[in-house]
This record gives sequence, structure tokens and C-alpha cells, in this order.
Amino acid sequence: MKPYLDRAAFYLICGSLISILFSIAASQILLGLALAALLLSSERIRLPPIKLPLALFFTGTVISWLASGHIHDGTPQIRKFFVFTVLLVVYSSFRKIAEIRAIALIWAGVTTLSAVRSLFQFAQKYQESQELHRNFYEFYIGQRITGFMSHWMTFGGEEMIVLLFLLALLFFSIERRWKAAGWFCAAVLSLSLVLGFTRSIFLLGFPVGLLYLLWFWHKWMVAAVPVVAAIAFLVAPAALKERVTSIMQPHGQTDSNLHRSITRRTGIEMIRAHPLLGLGPEVMKDPAQFDRYVPADIARPLPTGWYGHLHNIYIQYAAERGIPTMLAMMWLIGKVLWDFASALRGKPSSTEARFVLHGAIAVILAILAEGLLEYNLGDSEVLTLFLAMIAFGYVAKEAADVAGSRA
Repeated sequence: MKPYLDRAAFYLICGSLISILFSIAASQILLGLALAALLLSSERIRLPPIKLPLALFFTGTVISWLASGHIHDGTPQIRKFFVFTVLLVVYSSFRKIAEIRAIALIWAGVTTLSAVRSLFQFAQKYQESQELHRNFYEFYIGQRITGFMSHWMTFGGEEMIVLLFLLALLFFSIERRWKAAGWFCAAVLSLSLVLGFTRSIFLLGFPVGLLYLLWFWHKWMVAAVPVVAAIAFLVAPAALKERVTSIMQPHGQTDSNLHRSITRRTGIEMIRAHPLLGLGPEVMKDPAQFDRYVPADIARPLPTGWYGHLHNIYIQYAAERGIPTMLAMMWLIGKVLWDFASALRGKPSSTEARFVLHGAIAVILAILAEGLLEYNLGDSEVLTLFLAMIAFGYVAKEAADVAGSRA
């Protein structure tokens, strides 16, 4: 029975990682089954070498939760610890780079189907705006394309991660059988990513990850990026140009510039008032709690926007759970980047390990950049893929180390 359980954990976690692209419920059920199968199997249970910062992050979150006086409000973030078992199950179940490559290709295929659906959604929304004689930009911003997901931020975050990992495979993998299909998927995903109009993704997060990959693929292409971007802007549809220029010239309350400025300033006030433990997980979703910290010079009513979080992972973690807990998460991410970069500097004998390590670094950098404008790691779907990328990177690092020791 044990050998079957050994493989069951692997196949169940694969199912979980794939289904997260279209159903969080299915993904978490499969994750729970994968964890149970792993615990019952003969596989050695392993966690990537980030145990101390991860433990400090969990401990800080629990202490903040208990000290907040809002136990019920903060419970969802405690339950979200379950998502972090992705690290445990993936690192314990995956052994070969070929297995990771298969997941990357399946991710690309499923997300491309979601992207194709999003393109039809975009065309439908454009037609609706014309029939209603509405300005397309203002009509579209509040109801953007979502693919198989329920919200455009989740959809865009998933597309960003999958596309960067796919590009890492196309740039650095020596496996050629699927590259033609991979480039097709990359083209469709890129188009959908841009038409999502999510500035923190297509103007910040994705470009940072892409520039990293290009630097290590063909450095001269980094210099070409501004030229290509300028040409793309000149030939872009008017609505897309408006979305880009809205960074400096927002459309009143249609864009979220002022709204994000308010959440940022409010978050800083929260941190000043509670620097060690924060307000407690999820507490700021209570409008009364949020309003207590809005700076006095900000006029009421507040502009249109979502005020349930602070649209910045650094300020969010510090305001919710305290500066030490935020720094524990940054230590965890910093250690991951250091470990992966060190493995690459060692020139791994396993050439396939390079695409996984480069892809993981690109995804992490993109998440960190996008996190300046969005609380992306608060989204379970994005967090699942992010944690999987960390585990994949450590599997690749281990494979590179083993190959190097045999050389």
C-alpha cells in the first residue's frame, strides 16, 4: 500500500497546483488529500530550508491575532496557514526537473485556455460599451476580464506567474519538443495580460520579472525593451494608452491613484500606532477600524475603491501583524533569493535546473515589485503558485547540487 500512497501524494499535489488556475475549492481539497497521502506514505517529509523565518512569520501572526482582541475577524488568516503546506507537499513529492517542466507546460496550457476565454470577454465588454454608448475605458475599468477566475487581480496575478515561468523554460531549457506550442501560449498570455489593464502587473510586476530573465538570456535585449515598449505604446488602442497615462493623469475616481495613496498613508498611521504587533489579521476590513487611522487632512467621503486591505504587501503585513512579522516574511523571501542565486552562481551541472531557478527568481521579483501596489500574497490563488515556485526552486537547487557532486 505504501508505494501507492507515495505516488498518490505526488499526483494529488499536481492536481491541486493545476486546479488552482480555475477552482480554489478543488485545489484546496486536493491539497488536503495530498497532505494526508504524504503523511501516510513512506516518503520523507521535508520542508525547504526556510524553517526559521517561516516559523517566526507564523508565530508573529498568531501573537498579533491573539493580542488584537478580534479573534473572529482574524481567523481566516490563521486558516490560510493551510496554504503553506504547499511548500511541504511539493518539496517532499517532487524529485525530478522533468516533473516540474511538465507542471510548467500544463500550467501554460490551462492558463492559455483561460486567456482565450478572457479575450472573448474583452470583445464582449467592448461590444456592450458600444451598445450602451458608454466610454469604453470608464465602462471597462470596473468590470475587467477574469478568464476562469472571479476577479481580474487574481487572474492577472496567475497569468504573470505562469507566463514568467513559461518564458524561463523557453529561454533556458534545452528541451525543444514543446517550445513551438510554448511560444504560442506566451503570445496569447501576453496579450491577455496587457488587456487586463492591471497596471501593477503589466507595467510593474511582469516587466521586472521579464527584465531579469532577458538579462540572463541575452543581455542586449534589455536595451531593446524601452524601444519595443515605446513602439507598442504608439500603436496601442486609445483605451490602452489611457490606462498607461492614467498613472500621471487619472480619470477622477475611475482610477485608483488617490485611493491607493489614502490606503498607504492610513497604513503608515496604523504602523506608527502599533509597530510591534499591528492591529491584528483582517481587523482593518472593519470600516470603523480603518476610519480610525485615516489622516485628518483627507476629505470625506473617501474616493471609490476597496479599503479592506492596504494594496501593499509591506505596509499590509506591518500594519496587520507588526514590523517584526513583516521583516520575518522579507527574511524568508530574501533567503530564498539568496539560495537560488547562489545555486546559479555555482553553474549547476544540471542545465535544466537553470530554467527552474531563473523562473523562480523572476516570479519572486515580480511579486515583490507588484506588491508595492497590491496585496497580492493575500490572494490564496496567487499565494499557492508563489509557494509552489519556491518549492520548485529548492527541488531544482537540490538536483543541481547532486549533479554537481557527481561531476
